[in-house]
Amino acid sequence: MRASWSVSLLLGAAILAPSTTSALSVQEAILRATPAVALITARIDAEVTVNCGAGPVTIKPAPFVETGTGWFVDGRGWVITNAHVVDPAHRMPAWVTHEIKKMAIEKGCVEPALRQKGLTKGMNPGAEEQIRRDAFDRGLGSAKVDATPQVTVQLSNGVKLPAEVKKFSAPLLIDAMGQPAADSGRDLALLRVADGNYPALGIETRSAKIGDAVHILGFPGVVLSHELLNQSASIEATVTNGAVSSIKVDAIGQDLVQTDAPAAHGNSGGPAVGEDAGVLGVLTFVSLSASGAVVQGFNFLIPAKDVLKFLQGTEISKPGQSKFNEVWYAGLTAKFGEKYSLALAKLTEANTIVPKIPVVVRELKDAEDRVKNPPPRPFPWALVALGVTLVSAGGYGGMWGKKWWKNRFRVMPTQVIGFIERGLNPVLLDVRTKNDYETSPLKLPSSVRIDPETILKSDQFEIPAEPKQVVVAYDTSPEEKTSEQVIQVLRKKGVDARILRGGLGGWTNARLPVEAKSSLPSIGLEIYKNLTLGDVERRKFAPNEHIVREGDDPKGEAFVIHSGTVEVRRRFDGTEKTLAKMGEGELIGEWGLFRNAPRSADMVATSPTELLVLKQERLDWLIRNRPQLTMEVLKRLADAAVATDAARVAK
Repeated sequence: MRASWSVSLLLGAAILAPSTTSALSVQEAILRATPAVALITARIDAEVTVNCGAGPVTIKPAPFVETGTGWFVDGRGWVITNAHVVDPAHRMPAWVTHEIKKMAIEKGCVEPALRQKGLTKGMNPGAEEQIRRDAFDRGLGSAKVDATPQVTVQLSNGVKLPAEVKKFSAPLLIDAMGQPAADSGRDLALLRVADGNYPALGIETRSAKIGDAVHILGFPGVVLSHELLNQSASIEATVTNGAVSSIKVDAIGQDLVQTDAPAAHGNSGGPAVGEDAGVLGVLTFVSLSASGAVVQGFNFLIPAKDVLKFLQGTEISKPGQSKFNEVWYAGLTAKFGEKYSLALAKLTEANTIVPKIPVVVRELKDAEDRVKNPPPRPFPWALVALGVTLVSAGGYGGMWGKKWWKNRFRVMPTQVIGFIERGLNPVLLDVRTKNDYETSPLKLPSSVRIDPETILKSDQFEIPAEPKQVVVAYDTSPEEKTSEQVIQVLRKKGVDARILRGGLGGWTNARLPVEAKSSLPSIGLEIYKNLTLGDVERRKFAPNEHIVREGDDPKGEAFVIHSGTVEVRRRFDGTEKTLAKMGEGELIGEWGLFRNAPRSADMVATSPTELLVLKQERLDWLIRNRPQLTMEVLKRLADAAVATDAARVAK
């Protein structure tokens, strides 16, 4: 009891004591950093002289455009970005010139030749490809490019500023022999725009440590081109959050900071800021799968110390110096301190220095609303507050203790990856119930399967783990109840057992790799990775039972074959023919949804079959948000189109 009262008194004293730290909240840190982040565009307009077969002609193709992210490092007009973002306009590498020539030949030679033959793109792929090859063979070598390159910096208020590259350290490139290019460098560029008063970001002088919070700001292409977002998405930076997960070295020995904060194409050059809004690193590259999709959780930053080294010998002596920052930071500090009149004055001044920055406008409006309609003041009696604290501290302390006790052995998927990277090689233990295990085709890579009943009801089991080796149990039960029961038994036996927080679903949601227990087609694997089976309707069919009939309304439903086999049949001139035989993991019935038309064939179960029902809304969401699944669907559609063309030729 004495100990409990001591803790309560300490808590109360801490609440009443003045703060001795100035740590920022995540919200305030991001608000401080956002105005200084800008959209970088490298654009090349060109006129290309090419011979399409009837003598030289001049063609003006669509401009070559590369976008990325930059940030003001000095409020006078100095901007940092990646070298590879501006390289197309700065050095115009051979591959850029080649792409411009190809675009010109496509526009000036291929398209007219197709029209001359009465064809449009995609109508006759074979003939189109032959025309394209002939045009490239004839024109690429002799084509002449007259290019006008330009680099622009666009602030979040929409103002576009021409920029000049003042310092350049080439990106790291690997040649055809797998060796770094001779001029490979730090992948940084320093740009200069017109003199002015701009927002700016300071640079951390300390090195990033594993576990440090990271907020990446930038303009990922997936947001810039999103059809459901308005134009403001293309001028105001997007923020993703994560942590420093490792320290690496690149192919030429330069330090890198690895983070699990999500990033995509377009984030290149963007700042990764820490808890005090200082730059910890600059995003330089992401990781791609074999199919070219971005693999999240493995993104890499140029460390802050290398950015400071890059700035040596330039006019920038105090990174982050900015007249705008002084009033912007003061306005935010006053607003978060509930001094709304002072906040309104400072934010108004910030909006005068750099007008119409969206985040400034929002905070200014919020401050105006709070001045007009002040929130109620907290109860002023400090002693009463202390009394309430003393009464409630025990209760809240107990709740906190209970939560801590419950989660003390739980680990996040990223922590498991950290175990692996540190060489701990944890044993992944699959303890799903028998029913859950049999109905899901997925498992974690190299996981060991043991029925939880064997562990809970007998001693006849053996965990293949070395002494002191970490064992991480996972399942699919609510709140990992099964894993919780299992690790209690294991820890009593001296095993260092942990629970995977979120179970199998948490692992797949973190975009970490999974394996299929059986041989699934790639499209089935991608669908299962993004479905929670308990939330999906299932339907069972007996052998020879019709699932759908030709001409039926699709009713907004496609299906995944969970078990069994299905034949696709159709009648031609009164004779029924089997068009396809499908097995476990195949997606069926999606054509009716894509075409918004009745079913084009019968689907018949040829063995005891269970289907998962995919509603159109769920399938649309998966296609829009899961690129790998979208690629698999496109491959199927392409294969079907080729097969249809082959059938027509055969006739």
